[in-house]
Amino acid sequence: MKSMNTITPAETVDTNATPEAQQAAPAPAPEFDANQASDSAPESSAAALDANAETAPVANAPAANQPAAKPATAGQSPRALLKQLQQEFPAFRDCLPLSIGIDKQLLARMPGLDRKTMRAALGIHTGSMRYLRAMEKAKQRFDLDGTAGAEVPDTHRAHAKEQLQQRFKKEAERKKAERDAAAEEQANRQRQEKLQALASKFSKN
Repeated sequence: MKSMNTITPAETVDTNATPEAQQAAPAPAPEFDANQASDSAPESSAAALDANAETAPVANAPAANQPAAKPATAGQSPRALLKQLQQEFPAFRDCLPLSIGIDKQLLARMPGLDRKTMRAALGIHTGSMRYLRAMEKAKQRFDLDGTAGAEVPDTHRAHAKEQLQQRFKKEAERKKAERDAAAEEQANRQRQEKLQALASKFSKN
């Protein structure tokens, strides 16, 4: 399973994009920069689908008895759209592994949905830590309404695990850099205080 990393700004696609988000991107795919995730992550980038993703069934348009969702607002930001998706669809609200072809379901249910904004919102969602954790142990994918569908192949679970490990490593490196910078700043402050104390002592003499 390939995952999205965060998004800045909404127009780019992550090279580790998840299969469901890759389906949303036209060929040739733009680049996602997904370091903004819905729960502080992603940041989402798109790569080609692996063999498992390519052969996974693409969800069909909703049945006639499925009501259309609230139309997307013109000029809506990816994060605002994601919030709307989380309010209206169980798959997003409960952070379930999304069906391959979830973009087609969204386009069928949300008239006038901007494709670029949709891809960016999917990148933020699927690149989030919460989604990656769900995918790491996922057995099945789900449509917008939370109905179980295709099984999740081992490669997708392994990819999610790999992305989580990379995210944890980067976070650990970031925190270490912050600690080192703070320690250096403290050392500089102490040196300045000593120099000032010496200067004050000599000036009195």
